[in-house]
Amino acid sequence: MRHRVQALLFLLLPLLLAVSMSACNQHAASGASAGSPPDEVASDALPVKAGSGPASPTSSSETDMPVTLQAAPPHVTLHTSMGDIVVELFPDKAPKTVENFLGYAREGFYNDTVFHRVIDDLLIQGGGYSADLQKKPAHPPIGNEANNGLSNQRGTISAARGRTPSSETSEFFINLVDNPRFDYTSDSNDYTWGYTVFGKVISGMDVVDKIRAVKTHAQGKFTSDVPIAPVVIKSVEVMAPATQ
Repeated sequence: MRHRVQALLFLLLPLLLAVSMSACNQHAASGASAGSPPDEVASDALPVKAGSGPASPTSSSETDMPVTLQAAPPHVTLHTSMGDIVVELFPDKAPKTVENFLGYAREGFYNDTVFHRVIDDLLIQGGGYSADLQKKPAHPPIGNEANNGLSNQRGTISAARGRTPSSETSEFFINLVDNPRFDYTSDSNDYTWGYTVFGKVISGMDVVDKIRAVKTHAQGKFTSDVPIAPVVIKSVEVMAPATQ
């Protein structure tokens, strides 16, 4: 009997070994499909360290962005019979008034007009009359822009007007002294509306002061303040805008 059992085990042993090896192979296969170890993770899932990997291309928006040049405030030169006066204009503060003034200058309206009103310790005014004090026909009035935060300080240029606030046309004046009484204070009446500052003298205040010193008299419809020897505005030259 014992010999028979030994013989049977001898015959079954190879079969048991084969079954055992098959089971081990199946277990290994199932373990591999359950998940990859960390060192087999795809490279595109790993965080890229600074400085590693290929450089990303520079976008066209970074290399081809246009450089915006900011236009400088426009300048004009008043060529007068007593010298040149250069004025910087403030289109950001008084856009309508500046455009109005530049329009008159470009069309040559100011050529051979005069400073017809000179009041020492106050202002010099021009831009509307010929040397023989004939009024030049102007364009329709523009709106008042005196409420722009600017003050009628010495050397500023402002739009002259009639009694009503929005009657500005071609005439202007340069303040000889600080004139805060010409500033906007409220909309309550014609006086408190003030006078629109739209630029300042940046060169030629010595010329302005020479004009303020001329002798004046009554002439034509004006009862005073007209220069005896006309102070002529030969032309107003609009300077080519610079960039900054």
